[in-house]
Amino acid sequence: MVWTGTWVSDRLGIELAGDDELRGLLGLALRRNPKRAHLLVSGVLGKHVPQLPSVVHGHGVTLGRRVRALLGPEEAARAVVLGYAETATALGHAVADGLETAPYLHSTRRPVASVPSAGGFEESHSHATSHLLLPEDPAFFDRGGEAGRGPLVLVDDEFSTGNTVLNTLRDLHARHPRDHYVIVALVDMRAPGDAGRLAAFAEETGARVDVVAHARGTVRLPEDVLARGLRLVEEQDGRTADPLVPCAPAVAPVRLELGWPAGLPDGGRHGFTPDHRARLREALPAMAARIVDGLGGPEQTGRVLVLGFEELMYAPLVLARALEEAGLDVRFSTTTRSPVLAVDDPGYAIRTRLAFPAHDDPADGPGERYAYNVAGGGFDTVLAVVDSAADTPALHAPGGLLAQLATAAPRVALAVVPAHTPVPRTPDRQEPPVLPAPLRGPDFSSYEPDDVGWLLQDLSAVRLEAPVEEREEAVQRGGAHYAESLPVEYQPTEEYQELYRDALAGSAARIARAVGTVTELVLAERSPRPVLVSLARAGTPVGVLMRRWARHRHGTELPHYAVSIVRGRGIDANALRWLAAHHDPADVVFVDGWTGKGAITRELADALAGFPGFDPEIAVLADPGSCVRTYGTREDFLIPSACLNSTVSGLISRTVLRDDLVGPHDYHGAKFYRELSGSDVSRDFVAAVEARFDEVADAVDQQVKEAASADRAPTWEGWAAVERISEEQGIHDVNLVKPGVGETTRVLLRRVPWKILARRGAGADLAHIRLLAEQRGVPVEERDDLPYTCVGLIHPRYTRGATGADGKAVGSA
Repeated sequence: MVWTGTWVSDRLGIELAGDDELRGLLGLALRRNPKRAHLLVSGVLGKHVPQLPSVVHGHGVTLGRRVRALLGPEEAARAVVLGYAETATALGHAVADGLETAPYLHSTRRPVASVPSAGGFEESHSHATSHLLLPEDPAFFDRGGEAGRGPLVLVDDEFSTGNTVLNTLRDLHARHPRDHYVIVALVDMRAPGDAGRLAAFAEETGARVDVVAHARGTVRLPEDVLARGLRLVEEQDGRTADPLVPCAPAVAPVRLELGWPAGLPDGGRHGFTPDHRARLREALPAMAARIVDGLGGPEQTGRVLVLGFEELMYAPLVLARALEEAGLDVRFSTTTRSPVLAVDDPGYAIRTRLAFPAHDDPADGPGERYAYNVAGGGFDTVLAVVDSAADTPALHAPGGLLAQLATAAPRVALAVVPAHTPVPRTPDRQEPPVLPAPLRGPDFSSYEPDDVGWLLQDLSAVRLEAPVEEREEAVQRGGAHYAESLPVEYQPTEEYQELYRDALAGSAARIARAVGTVTELVLAERSPRPVLVSLARAGTPVGVLMRRWARHRHGTELPHYAVSIVRGRGIDANALRWLAAHHDPADVVFVDGWTGKGAITRELADALAGFPGFDPEIAVLADPGSCVRTYGTREDFLIPSACLNSTVSGLISRTVLRDDLVGPHDYHGAKFYRELSGSDVSRDFVAAVEARFDEVADAVDQQVKEAASADRAPTWEGWAAVERISEEQGIHDVNLVKPGVGETTRVLLRRVPWKILARRGAGADLAHIRLLAEQRGVPVEERDDLPYTCVGLIHPRYTRGATGADGKAVGSA
């Protein structure tokens, strides 16, 4: 038989090297994705290639049994299993089946209002990058009994660079540290350097990390493979349309009633326990019999494809397995978000493609979805299995999934599994107490009382500061989260303060113009009476200035509050509850100073999924990362408020979120540094910018007029640039790459910097950056290819005395 990677290998020079089983497990295709050219297409996963359900389930169960043998019965009984959406959801379930006693959870891209996020991470090369962890049981990751947390088993279909796994490990180890992790994949395709990074994580944390896979090898890629792959996709698109992309009329499929057990979850999106597994196994024969009867008996079904739906893979898989055991000729696969080129050639893994609109009202908006290798597969019956959230008019519409399937098979049937809606378990189900009113100056902050109300609790009496190096080491080792302590406040030298004053004098008009533009856009497009809610603390000076512009230009007094948002932990839910009780959420406009790569933009969108009525789009002064559509400018320039810490932000610290200080009904915390009042320039900064409002009024009107007709849709260019820089610098963690003047300044003031990348010829915007870098002994590397004015790189895998990827020791503060 022809290997299904031959077509790609011959044209792009991509090679698989390793175990003999690799070619039997994997083929190759081309992605429609600018981040990665190729796709390893598994023949046994049940995603892109229809396969016997016994083969799909059996590979996962075998891996689970190997993990059980590795752990031993006692440790296996304490383990929890986590799979990755969407591709590995069924594989993770099957691994948990092989372990027998382990509960299972998979990540998801579908937020649920009733379930707070227990974490999240990014899959940088994926078409849809953000993953949420939404266990119904808040103690899911703490399972293990008196002996402490048991092993965590992470399951993915392939282990390629290891970036996604490392991002997950670091996030979970910071929240729920444990002694043992097991990484499970069908294939381990890491290069030697990537394998070393997992070993480095184990050394940093003191945790044991094992890897279990069916086969091992590497993918050999030519240096220019991405560019050549994109050109090849364009060439194929120009020659012919994708095979079988028809426009069919609406159809009425055979609707089958499964008799799904009441209260049984449809899968592991919110957790799936051994008791759930036992209930499902008991119910499967009866459900399979209903399917066969609904299709007219075994003699009428012919060759059957059971087609799952994106993350809903396990329920359709085990239903297909039950039909197989009943004697039917069955294959299994699922629909997917991933756009892949189809080429009708026996040496190519994706022969045909059906495209159709998303039909489950996805949180990230509408888009195209796909079913591969269904058309031309010789199926007499296609049974589509979806959850009730996806049984929408779009599913049944002309051009929808069911209509497309009708072009590929004589008969289409539909079975709907009830989507599980969790009731979150909390230790205290009592009505939360009435939340306190916002803190205001002069008791808390040096701003005028009407300028901002802080939805925070005052932790001024608590000692929270730690040396920068100690904090960095603790955070990168996974022993602490950056929001659990505060860096020692940087006290600027007289030379640095002079730079700040020069910067303010030179840019006040530029800032005033951006403030006016973003405020006018908010008033015109968001709400005539917006409630400004700044993200403390970088957004707060901007919120104060936007409030001052509305008063100066329109005589309008806008409410303004500051709330805390923490990367990886979300927004302060109690602050949102107070806002919803006192204002219409539709009027709330979240405000920040600038965008870097857009991490907080994404964090806010994920956090607000559970709070209906709030608009997650942030309004920012500067959007160099192209992450939002409401902004004053997209230039990456020096905003002087980024030069200093609390002394330009009302003398308020960074926000703090720590379990022993912030209870379930408390606001996040912060400190008021009254002792720094002699150095405070917060009001002076606002006054200097406000003094230029009249001067820039005409320019603001022109900018707003131009913006109204411009295409301001986010392109996320900043995120793509950060991913590229992360890989080329050998960091492999986007959280350690901080783009833009504001973020680079933060790196130098509050983190342990490794190096600074600066656009050649940036000039005055980087004067303070160069001074700080000189004071800390941090090299500045001039570049011609930066989309930002500068980029700050946090020291990777920092320990005191550590060296970076280039062997250079970091300078101490």
